[in-house]
Amino acid sequence: MKSAYELAMERLAKSDPRASVPLNAEQKTRLAEIDRVYKGKIAEREIFLRKQLDEMLSDQKFEEVEKIRKQLGSERTRLEEEREEEKEKARKGFSSAKK
Repeated sequence: MKSAYELAMERLAKSDPRASVPLNAEQKTRLAEIDRVYKGKIAEREIFLRKQLDEMLSDQKFEEVEKIRKQLGSERTRLEEEREEEKEKARKGFSSAKK
């Protein structure tokens, strides 16, 4: 009996043929590079904003603390979305190069 995950992956493969195409080493390296770059960008923003957060907490500026926390969450989300868009562009480039 197949798990729900296996069934979902089969449906995905049928609906998007590119999803089931195996990647070669160069393509995997490119996707890993994108992940690495965006992981660094996320870490950089978190370090910067956490420093600001610590300063606001020590100054007891609690309204600013909440703004920075919201900004931290939105920055992370934005960068994760950018990363996925970049990876999707790369995947489309892989499939068009094969044609």
